[in-house]
Amino acid sequence: MKNHVMRLWRGEVGMARVFWEYAIVYGSLANLITTGAALAVLLAGFPALAVAIFFLPLPYNVLIVVAVWRSASRYAGPPMWATLARVAVTVWAVIATIA
Repeated sequence: MKNHVMRLWRGEVGMARVFWEYAIVYGSLANLITTGAALAVLLAGFPALAVAIFFLPLPYNVLIVVAVWRSASRYAGPPMWATLARVAVTVWAVIATIA
């Protein structure tokens, strides 16, 4: 597990896989679940805990943004796709963090 996280951090996992699988599928799912849980906890009257739950996926989001960014620099295809992946994952992370 630690080895795989390090491979992600260094950008050694393919850009398409990191973007679609780790960011869009797993990351979006994690952010949706924690947002729902934070809302439920907030409605139960625990605002500090709700904030903590809401920001729980933040380290994962940072890891994935770095992973996409670094894997894009290794991408052998058209440079346009690497640029689009970098922009899209950054927008995704911002939206996931504030929404």
